[in-house]
Amino acid sequence: MVYFRRRVLHLIPVFFLVTFASFMMINLLPGDLVDAILLNEESAVPDAETRAILEKELNLDRPVVIRYGIWLGNLLRGNMGRSYVTQQPVTEALAQRIPVSLQLMLMSQFLALIIAIPVGLFTAFRAGKPVDRWISATAFAILSIPIFVVATALIYLFAIMLDWLPSSGHAQMSKDLWLNFKGFLLPAVSIAMIEIPILMRVLRTDMISTLQEDFIAFAKAKGMSNWYILFHHALRPSSFTLVTVLGLQLGRLIAGTIIIETLFSLPGVGKLLIDAVDNRDEIMVQGVITFIAIIYVIVNLIVDFLYAVLDPRVGLQSRGGGLR
Repeated sequence: MVYFRRRVLHLIPVFFLVTFASFMMINLLPGDLVDAILLNEESAVPDAETRAILEKELNLDRPVVIRYGIWLGNLLRGNMGRSYVTQQPVTEALAQRIPVSLQLMLMSQFLALIIAIPVGLFTAFRAGKPVDRWISATAFAILSIPIFVVATALIYLFAIMLDWLPSSGHAQMSKDLWLNFKGFLLPAVSIAMIEIPILMRVLRTDMISTLQEDFIAFAKAKGMSNWYILFHHALRPSSFTLVTVLGLQLGRLIAGTIIIETLFSLPGVGKLLIDAVDNRDEIMVQGVITFIAIIYVIVNLIVDFLYAVLDPRVGLQSRGGGLR
């Protein structure tokens, strides 16, 4: 718990830095927020009085640091502002979109892991053999393909040619579980195919090193099967880099989710961000970017916690106990 508390304390300044950076980036964008609001209000008269009222409401008449303080105070109270395009609170819009993005990310990561882990173990066990070289070459080839190309190819094959899966839209899980699964399968596979080569290669590299350890030789001498040794003895100490990559890959995963949600017309957080950018809805853009940044910080905190679970020595080192 000491290790976990220390990591939380380390992430507090990261939280402030991330929120300040996202706030400043939005405020440094070209264009005037008041003009954007007036363009979206047909009845508004863009005179000096109207502009002055809007500027006061949005605190645009104050220095940017003061505006950040006001915005941060509202953020800590759960208020991320209200879209001036849809008049919907940002938190409400996010709450409606999060389940879609969360399901897509969890499905894609689950598919990636259930394929990458066995393949990574197999290629490590067969390192240097023709099958290992063939799988590695295939993984590098897939990794070089942009995600939108993978998604387009899957849509053409499974939605247009074979007509097995829908190419867009989704059904709510509570209404039709099977249609919901079918609607998310192609988007999840599109993301997973890009994740699998990375996770597989990372696990393979660490596994090859682990298989050379003395405790693996001892397990073999006791007559244990190869797959039992791989899963029960070698997988855990070989998972550090894999867990690290899963945390670091969140940024790539979110970027892929934005593209995939747009291609498959899924009403998730990524699609919300794209629509907000198209409509020049700066308040919504700011809220979504901040939300994504906070999630990134939280996930990396979870990764740090998993380190201590996988290897308790990490927690001992954080307390200054060292290893003797």
